[in-house]
Amino acid sequence: MPVLSQIYIYPVKSLAGIAVTEWPVDSNGLRFDRKWMLIDAQQQFLSQRSLPQMALIKPHIEGDCLILSAPNQPELELPLHPTGGDEVEVGIWHDRCLAKSVSPAADEWFSRFLQTDCRLVYHPDEQIRQVDQRYAQPADQTAFSDGFPFLIISENSLNALNQLLDAPVSMLRFRPNLVVTDCDSHAEDHWRQIKINNIAFRLPKPCSRCAVPGIDPETAVRNKEPLATLNRIRRWENKLYFGQNALHDKAGTLSVGDWVDILESGEKQPPLP
Repeated sequence: MPVLSQIYIYPVKSLAGIAVTEWPVDSNGLRFDRKWMLIDAQQQFLSQRSLPQMALIKPHIEGDCLILSAPNQPELELPLHPTGGDEVEVGIWHDRCLAKSVSPAADEWFSRFLQTDCRLVYHPDEQIRQVDQRYAQPADQTAFSDGFPFLIISENSLNALNQLLDAPVSMLRFRPNLVVTDCDSHAEDHWRQIKINNIAFRLPKPCSRCAVPGIDPETAVRNKEPLATLNRIRRWENKLYFGQNALHDKAGTLSVGDWVDILESGEKQPPLP
């Protein structure tokens, strides 16, 4: 039976993630996942696509604080449960939603390191951002993720890809939330419903990939791989796919080592050979 082998949260959208062994799940997904986000002067989200050096900013959580570190910068300490701030309407791809500003000190810290004017905002607990209703139910919601609260990838999907590369890449390139072992490569392409520790998940849509997997998370240097190989083996209708988006049905807790029950399978998505 498949097993949950890794759990990652990304408190600030497009910054480095945090590996955890046990973590609560709330209405938006893994707690604190993509709760914060950087925006530009037009209130549009910023990511490694345009600012690869965002990968070098590392978060960690201590007590009630989110602490951010970056090369040649003093640490930035933020409250894990922010309050107040100015209301800002922000853009995430084609979505618009309400956020709140964090502080001028945080804005200055990020602007200095990234060498671009930006602001840090957070997703208020009372704000509901509904998931795209083409793939979701009315109650499904997320914070500042691209579109879905979870991304699931199997270890053997990465292993199969790495066998085709001259230099292997780490799972961190693909920024999953949940990594599963003890299953075939790309087994997740067939999963429609799974259950982990009594939390049921629906997998309605494969994850199309942008340029971020081509950025080395340790150096922020762009590489042609693994995107060049994905373009050869995981291309469908002019998009590259790796991993599956997922939605959850209730709150709970996930732990590394939990069994992954496959409740429903279907045709491969996308329908690659």
